[in-house]
Amino acid sequence: MRTQVAIVGGGPAGLMLGRLLDLRGIESVILEARDREYVQQRVRAGVLEQATMDLMDEVGLGERMHAEGLVHEGVELRFDGEGHRIALSDLTGGRAITIYGQQEVVKDLIEARIGSKLPLHFEVSDVKVDPEQGTVTYTHQGDQHRLEADLIAGCDGFHGVCRPTIQDVLTVYEREYPFGWMGILAECAPSSHELIYAHHERGFALASMRSHAITRMYLQCAPDAEPLPDEEIWDELDLRFGMEVNRGPIFEKGVTPMRSFVVEPMQHGKLYLAGDAAHIVPPTGAKGLNTAMADVALLASSFGNEAALQAYTQRALERVWRVQHFSYWMTSMLHRMSDDPFETQIQRSQLRYTVSSQAQATALAENYVGLPFITA
Repeated sequence: MRTQVAIVGGGPAGLMLGRLLDLRGIESVILEARDREYVQQRVRAGVLEQATMDLMDEVGLGERMHAEGLVHEGVELRFDGEGHRIALSDLTGGRAITIYGQQEVVKDLIEARIGSKLPLHFEVSDVKVDPEQGTVTYTHQGDQHRLEADLIAGCDGFHGVCRPTIQDVLTVYEREYPFGWMGILAECAPSSHELIYAHHERGFALASMRSHAITRMYLQCAPDAEPLPDEEIWDELDLRFGMEVNRGPIFEKGVTPMRSFVVEPMQHGKLYLAGDAAHIVPPTGAKGLNTAMADVALLASSFGNEAALQAYTQRALERVWRVQHFSYWMTSMLHRMSDDPFETQIQRSQLRYTVSSQAQATALAENYVGLPFITA
């Protein structure tokens, strides 16, 4: 078989790339290792930047996002028992964020892909990529296939096959943090109508949501910790937020280690990496999904323009490193980084400055709602 673009990975990055290419009249085939149900139920990110919201509208898939998503025009920084609101929209000319789960974005993109009758193959195995020849071999429904393409998009995540294929030419930049996030999903109304980021001597906490009836909460913990019993989780959340949070049945909980990771270059031969295949950020700044969308927006607009494709790594990494810095800054300001009391006082000083300086609050707001996507 032959196509213009072979997309390895049917998550949000691969599906959005396929949609963008389709609207430009460019052929593509999407290959996904998991089954459709798994991909659609995989709970990951939930905060969409303004540019991601705009991209959903651009590709004609924003209707359900606007109907069901929760628009937030501010966030709260909470420390020393007091909350301080950062007015995102007021500080950024009306830009905002929307709470709309990654799995909902994926559902919208899959429906559009299937509706277009373009190739989307689930439960693909034995995938091998040849960046020099521009070929992808794989097994689907018991048959072996060989796909030739002008360009291969590696959108298969951190544990995928694409990045290891070119690992010999990559420089890796990485930082592992000495903590993780213990996350829960609970059947109860959110404790706040906007996200709360809390700094506390016992560790960071985050109050988020997935809907008006589903709460998403996080506690800083050891990266190898086991989830606490439900009642202990609620008591610890009350303590770190300095207030009583809404409680309800917890139906999911787990611990996620935190790391920063970037590879350079993001391309080799006919293979171009996008999303988690090329970079990971700690979730404090809510940038993972949004940065993947920025990558594929740039890649789709570059197809057919050799100069733009050659510049893909340089232009993508400009935004990636800005996002890495913001995520690192938020993480280091809000988490208990060590037992050093000097560091704690530095964090408190940074927090007080951020909530009292319009310039610093604006810098946070601009990065949080997201920088504009770069296109060719």
